[in-house]
Amino acid sequence: MATKIRLQRFGKKGKPFFHVVVADSRSPRDGKFIERLGSYNPNTNPATIEINFEKTLAWVNSGAQPTDTARAILSYKGVLYKKHLEGGVKKGALTQEQADEKFAAWVDAKAGKISGKTEGLATSKADARKAALAAEAKKKEDRAAAIAAKNAPVAEEVVEEEAPAVDAEATEEAPAAEATKEEGAE
Repeated sequence: MATKIRLQRFGKKGKPFFHVVVADSRSPRDGKFIERLGSYNPNTNPATIEINFEKTLAWVNSGAQPTDTARAILSYKGVLYKKHLEGGVKKGALTQEQADEKFAAWVDAKAGKISGKTEGLATSKADARKAALAAEAKKKEDRAAAIAAKNAPVAEEVVEEEAPAVDAEATEEAPAAEATKEEGAE
């Protein structure tokens, strides 16, 4: 019987959730399966993957072929790398201790990358929230200033300042007009 490690879809429309299962290659996608190995939730960032490592490694070693997406998930979790290292131990290229050290170093590096991504996402989300809050506060202040300017009484001082200037011009013109009248009268 040809076995495949593949994804079985659950969840509602637009919100998929998958179980990672071992199934006969002839069975339908969401149909009968042999064993459930874990779950995969692509809706979170980064995607949540929970896999029973030992069971999955046993199935991969016994010949179960992962589909493309399942292969990517198994590679992400290190199942395929562990299988590769075990092959090196069987051939005599590595000792078991060296293989375990390499795998532990890989797991630590992978955990560091994942935690770095989650921290980066958290800080970018916090920065976006602060920027939105600052923009909202500025908009609120602008709106309050506009309302205050609209509701403020009209300053009469501006009108009074213009009026004396008009009077000064009228007084300058008035003597000149009187002088022309006097010349015309003579």
